[in-house]
Amino acid sequence: MTPQALLVAFNTIVIREIRRFTRIWPQTLLPPAVTMTLYFVIFGNLIGARIGEMDGFEYMSFIVPGLIMMAVITSSYANVVSSFFGMKFQRSIEELLVSPVPNWVILLGYVAGGMARGLGVGLIVTLLSLAFTRLQIHNLPVVVLTVFLTSALFSVAGFINAMLATKFDDISIVPTFILTPLTYLGGVFYSIQLLPDFWRAVSMLNPILYMVNAFRYGILGASDVNVWIALAMIFVFISALSWLALRLLKRGKGIRH
Repeated sequence: MTPQALLVAFNTIVIREIRRFTRIWPQTLLPPAVTMTLYFVIFGNLIGARIGEMDGFEYMSFIVPGLIMMAVITSSYANVVSSFFGMKFQRSIEELLVSPVPNWVILLGYVAGGMARGLGVGLIVTLLSLAFTRLQIHNLPVVVLTVFLTSALFSVAGFINAMLATKFDDISIVPTFILTPLTYLGGVFYSIQLLPDFWRAVSMLNPILYMVNAFRYGILGASDVNVWIALAMIFVFISALSWLALRLLKRGKGIRH
């Protein structure tokens, strides 16, 4: 395919994905906004008033970066896994399989669509947070890089989940039993410096911890981990999952039978 044809194919997938989640915005954009507002009220205002400070910051200010990342992660993941599995279920995926579109363009298109939703929800949650606290950006490049990389990572993860899923129940197993626990234990609501040595070491195995802390560093200038190591690990995860997704696409895992 020519570069122009590749661009047309990529744009077609991305535009389709954006139109899909914006058309059903009460299901895709509104729920995260409501959920995060409840987090701000309950954890930030009510519980935060009793906790006081965390790592030298007002508790509300401390949890805002983590809550924004939580919204980005879940929305990016959910968009790709639901969309691609929906195409498998409706058998419209066959149109892509018989087309000359390369696998990497298909993956990139779906990832870009997932990122569009994830970043859009992240922006909505960020604007909502301004009603509860004042955000002061410590390092804007780190903020932008972290949120883009995290959104891309979980879009790829959602793509893999959709390929391996054989029924609708399968696309909810990973978010329920893996993604949600890792997110809550990823330092969103607390600093791992509060944990005993053993559990602090265990927490270091949680990949979401690095994303939350890198983002928190970009906003507050505080982090429980080295921000450059955190960003490097996100790059490694993206590379590994992208390789796996392309390999599954090449084999036609879950989509050729």
